[in-house]
Amino acid sequence: MADLRVRLFGKFSIEKDGQILDRFDSGKSLELFCYLLLNRGLHHNRETLAGLLWDSNSTSQSKKYLRQALWQLQSILQDDSNSSDTPILLIEPEWIRVNSDADLWIDVVEFEAAYKKAHGLQGWQLDAETLQALQQAARLYTDDLLLGWYQDWALFERERLQNMFLSILDKLMVYCEAHGEYEKGINYGMRILSFDRAHERTHQSLMRLYYLSGDRTAALRQYNRCLQALEEELGVEPARRTQELFEIFKADDGLDAHPVHEPLPKTKAQTDEIHANLPSVMGQLKELQWILANTQQRVQNDIEAIERALKSQI
Repeated sequence: MADLRVRLFGKFSIEKDGQILDRFDSGKSLELFCYLLLNRGLHHNRETLAGLLWDSNSTSQSKKYLRQALWQLQSILQDDSNSSDTPILLIEPEWIRVNSDADLWIDVVEFEAAYKKAHGLQGWQLDAETLQALQQAARLYTDDLLLGWYQDWALFERERLQNMFLSILDKLMVYCEAHGEYEKGINYGMRILSFDRAHERTHQSLMRLYYLSGDRTAALRQYNRCLQALEEELGVEPARRTQELFEIFKADDGLDAHPVHEPLPKTKAQTDEIHANLPSVMGQLKELQWILANTQQRVQNDIEAIERALKSQI
């Protein structure tokens, strides 16, 4: 376990050798520390850093405040019982940076590493290792970054990490849908909507998850919640794809309402009407294809599991 453990999601907390450090006040030394941790890969010019954190003061005064804050940080972080510890901060006459060799664990670092690991992958493409990393990242995100902080840089970082979090949840939803873990997928979707209730793709996924789990009523109710959220938040109607999902689940009979195998009518008006409905029919065909493929995969997984169980008894 790392010597120093820092949590930046939710309320800031820091542990040293398993003990909570409560000597941080709510002042600039803490703000300086958090800023350096979130930008740990950079060398920070003293004057630039001082101007960012003490922008209402003169250059000389802001540099003085920076020196004082650094001294306070060093006093809190140093371990008098072991002077050979690798320092957390490397402080030079003109530059300051976080020591990459320090024995330091940061929840945001773990979170960003998981996001990077899954970047460019669809949810159904996740392997076991990447899936585990994303699940851990979702657990680390206990709340938004540094709750109660309203500095411009903190707001920027908060939004950046929240967007990453929503992307992670979306990938986990897709994975759960592809592997028949519908209840878990629904929980991930609800977390997304708690941040963005008008996220239409999440509403679509929740409709499918409810329907595949056998709860058709919940799927239809999810559409109504989508309808209300889009109207109240954005003043728009659901996309055609969302409406098509609703009609499919409402009918609950596949393509019975659209007999596509009948001969095309001969009149131009009838032909135009059929052509106008073709995009909707195609959407329903693709949806049915997806449901059948999903079901086939789950059946195949069950068959393989039973075969393994039978072999183990031989």
